[in-house]
Amino acid sequence: MRDNNLFKRLVIGGVLGWMVLFGAVPSLMLLGVSFLKRHPDNLIEPVFSLGSYLELLEPALGSMLIQSMLMAATATLLCLVIGYPFAYIVARAGKRYTKTLLLLVMIPFWTNTLIRTYALVAVLKADGVINRLLLFLGVVDAPIKLMYTQTAVFIGLIYTLLPFMILPLYAAVEKLDLRLLEASRDLGASRWNTFRKITIPLTMPGIVSGCMLVFLPALGMFYIPDILGGAKTMLLGNYIRDQFLVSRNIPLGAAASIAMTVIMGVMLFLYYRSVRRAGRKVRI
Repeated sequence: MRDNNLFKRLVIGGVLGWMVLFGAVPSLMLLGVSFLKRHPDNLIEPVFSLGSYLELLEPALGSMLIQSMLMAATATLLCLVIGYPFAYIVARAGKRYTKTLLLLVMIPFWTNTLIRTYALVAVLKADGVINRLLLFLGVVDAPIKLMYTQTAVFIGLIYTLLPFMILPLYAAVEKLDLRLLEASRDLGASRWNTFRKITIPLTMPGIVSGCMLVFLPALGMFYIPDILGGAKTMLLGNYIRDQFLVSRNIPLGAAASIAMTVIMGVMLFLYYRSVRRAGRKVRI
């Protein structure tokens, strides 16, 4: 028994130590650097300043942040529209088919995201799979331009992040009590009202969780706009990368990273509220 308790303590201590060393400490360092000044030679100057945060409020950067959030929100909404029906079908398909469908969702995780993004180039380019198919079917007379457009960026984001939306939605739908749906139908509610007033509220934790898992990475995946959008679309991740590696403005890059962390905190709070609200409705 003592050996078992010792093993548990070692495992818990090791995990906590790892999180503190590689999670909390770098985050605190980033927070501290964001309140310092930029130095042309030493990168940072140990002088307290709010200049980096004030610079994030400038109109040019503000429009970039708004554009980044709009693109990430649009990609999240598209993933939700596509992922929710699929997750519902998977959850109600029966054990025999559910395992196969979940395996299909998990297969993309077996390949590096960057490699999958480059693979999309072969699909979207002028002589790629999509244009060849459209030309073969006679839908178009000439190849359509897909590469280096916002459409290509959205395709890349959805293709990469859709599994992160499907899995939490599947977990939420799979736990849904079917007796509540049957009671709603017995009381005369239509399918739409049942879906809107029962299914959606009870699966809201999965919706918020999936949106959080898609929205935040969509802000930070700078390589997808670079590869598929031709670096024409600037997202928050591209901006942070450029500040650290190109402009060498470490405090501004740190401030932008903290801003992204704050957005994550807000979404975690929304997730917590949705879980509590769903719990109250279930008890009723």
